[in-house]
Amino acid sequence: AAAARAAAAAGAGHARSSPGRRSFPSSDPVDGPESPSQLSNHAPPGVVDQSPSDLPSAVSTSPGITNSLGLSRRNTHGGSSFTLAAEDNPTPQSVPPPTFGDQGNIGEKHVLVMVGLPARGKTHMAKRLCQYLRFFHGARTQVFNVGSYRRRMMGDAKADSKFFRGNGENDALRKSFARAALKDLVDFLFQEDLGSNLEQRASDSGRVAIFDATNTTRERREWIRSELDGLPLKLLFIESVCTDPDIIDRNIWQVKVNNEDYVTEADKKRAYDDFKKRIENYEAVYQPIDEEHLSFIKLINCGKKVEINNIHGFLCGRIVQFLTNMHATHQTIYLTRHGQSEYNYQGKIGGDSGLSIMGEKYALALAKYCVDHLTRDPHTGEPVPCRLWTSSLQRTILTARHIPHPKVKPTSQTSGFSSKHENKDWIQMSPRVLRNLDEIYAGVCDGMTYEEIEANYPEEFALRNENKLGYRYPRGESYLDVISRLDPLIQELESYQEPVLIVGHQGVLRLIYAYFTGMDRTEACNASIPLNTVIKLTPKTHECDEEREVLYAPTKEDLGAIAEGDERGGGVSPTAADGTNGINPFAANPEPPSY
Repeated sequence: AAAARAAAAAGAGHARSSPGRRSFPSSDPVDGPESPSQLSNHAPPGVVDQSPSDLPSAVSTSPGITNSLGLSRRNTHGGSSFTLAAEDNPTPQSVPPPTFGDQGNIGEKHVLVMVGLPARGKTHMAKRLCQYLRFFHGARTQVFNVGSYRRRMMGDAKADSKFFRGNGENDALRKSFARAALKDLVDFLFQEDLGSNLEQRASDSGRVAIFDATNTTRERREWIRSELDGLPLKLLFIESVCTDPDIIDRNIWQVKVNNEDYVTEADKKRAYDDFKKRIENYEAVYQPIDEEHLSFIKLINCGKKVEINNIHGFLCGRIVQFLTNMHATHQTIYLTRHGQSEYNYQGKIGGDSGLSIMGEKYALALAKYCVDHLTRDPHTGEPVPCRLWTSSLQRTILTARHIPHPKVKPTSQTSGFSSKHENKDWIQMSPRVLRNLDEIYAGVCDGMTYEEIEANYPEEFALRNENKLGYRYPRGESYLDVISRLDPLIQELESYQEPVLIVGHQGVLRLIYAYFTGMDRTEACNASIPLNTVIKLTPKTHECDEEREVLYAPTKEDLGAIAEGDERGGGVSPTAADGTNGINPFAANPEPPSY
């Protein structure tokens, strides 16, 4: 039936776009969309434009004629599209509905109050949650750490374990620090937004302030509640309970002993002992949260057991889901793009092409790197359980296909060990194919070069340069759309304790990289993710350690140079700036092309 309709349309003289490339809306200033927001609000992938013969007779049109519904037909770039005349829609919707990554109520405010003894991972949770809500839900977030206020307000005075003993003077001083932090928290929540209401509608998912302190007594929690009572906000308490001495000791050594309280201490063991005494002082007055009139979530031993009470609302539900996937272990994530694809070599975006010769060489180098560095402890030689993710596009699957998948049996001494895998067979680097990791879908631009896009659709090309994060390819995706589909994968990554290798694409890896390194998502679109390189990320409480290693450097012959006395050589990419030297400059570029 579709073929018959196409033939009928062709017979009637209508120019139709090919099945693999649909047409853009016209850039004509008279008939074109009235605002950039309309341009970015195209139909989702898989929705095909209707031809005039597909439409009911009541809305059928002829070239240059406006019908009774005010629809004027335009036939440009080999296709047709329909828009309402401006006079029939004088007040169009100025902002399209939010994507999943921007869901939330405008101006909605949340206060999250951390509860728990020292060295229970509260600050780690607060910072990870702050970045998650900012990056994936568009919320404006900030952590107010009372310990930072104490250090700033006390100046050079040292707060050792004696300062945290219960006495009137010290209690009053510590409460003054909490009061200062709470005042700034309220100011943050209710400060005036510089953007207009229209701008807020396009991007604002509310504000979330995190009050990071021990808050170990019912009296302190009631004081916080009463101070915020009457304000238009939602209050959620988050308690971290840990009874595992190994986790507590690791938290003390990794975070507390190296924090600003002990930065000048030469004897780290003495600092460790002093912090243990501080914990004992808090344990003497600690009252676990059990106030049923409060909204709270209680995480026991890194989420092995979870209790929730009086949880309501979308964002609070997402917070609960995220926290249940968190743990205190600093796992390692390896990111790498697929080897150079055939489309990379030609300067085309998207598609589902295979690997070039250079891409295949990188695939072999990546397999060797995994055996030598990822799946085996460099000190003991013991196997390290590792995971492997790829997208569903063949260039990532082909890049990962040489990585071996032997069965190993982890033990409690194994690096990266998780007790649930002890003495069980583990398939090393078992490949998992995830469509959520597919590259940004370029819609009608799929398979084109940037030169072709700029030449054929200059208005769309300019709009994308203005707002790379929010721009949506016609019949395709935006970065915000990809953020939406990465949300569940990020939560799963947060739950893993084993190293994970992700063989992906530039656009998608930019977002994963930006999230774990703490970048703002508006900056993520330009993050550097070069070809032939493995990026090793180890997220920690206050920072993210990053290492980069280039596994494959193309030779002169790989790049397509014409050897002396030999006429063979690689082609020059359409995106190349200079092809006069006989070398394929696009192949030499470590980051082709930039979605």
